[in-house]
Amino acid sequence: MGAFRPVGRRRLADDIVEQIRHLVTAEGLETGARLPSERRLAERCGSSRAVVAQALRTLALMGLVEIRPGSGAYVLRDPASMVSASLNVMMDLRHGSLEDLSQLRLWLETLGALEAMGTGRADETVAGLDETLAQLGADGAGAGSLVAADTNFHARLVAGAGNPYLTTLYESVHTAILELEYDHWVRTDDPPEWFGAGHARQHLHLHQRVRDAFASGDGTALRAALGHHHRAMLEHLAAVPR
Repeated sequence: MGAFRPVGRRRLADDIVEQIRHLVTAEGLETGARLPSERRLAERCGSSRAVVAQALRTLALMGLVEIRPGSGAYVLRDPASMVSASLNVMMDLRHGSLEDLSQLRLWLETLGALEAMGTGRADETVAGLDETLAQLGADGAGAGSLVAADTNFHARLVAGAGNPYLTTLYESVHTAILELEYDHWVRTDDPPEWFGAGHARQHLHLHQRVRDAFASGDGTALRAALGHHHRAMLEHLAAVPR
């Protein structure tokens, strides 16, 4: 726990995100390991539990942490595997076109998915997609679990292509979009409408359709499924207060 240090007033949550990522790597915490409680993390960081909670929700956006209501936060993967978390995206969402950035995300994901379909690791990719689909469909899963599973679903799809540079670029763009899409949730812990009970099945279906198209080896169906997901994401972004 010696990796933690008090932080200044600016960008508290971002600083704590980095400290928790460093803790996971430095301590060699494996997938499934439970992180210290919010109270303990707040004490170590010299911050408040509210800011620590924001940091954990940001880590869930990155697919690095799963937040289980009433239980705590658990490691989903080693942050060292997500090089993009250390990169600055080459665009500022407040000055660029969010639609263009979303289009770039679709292009990168489509490229990665089609390449992954033609590799000898396609079955392994399907298994990974099934694992995240199970998390998306779990009864009683909170927003912290759902958003992490969502992120890891797409990351595994692109990673199946076996090109770490493509994966890094894709995750950089994807994370930049999610930081806007889920900004209200990160700040307030108020989950977005599309994670509500009435929309959860539709959200799961979006991803099931991508999985099934990939597993079938039908490139045309896969493009259509990814395009459908893309349009749903644009609808979510349109509902985000600017």
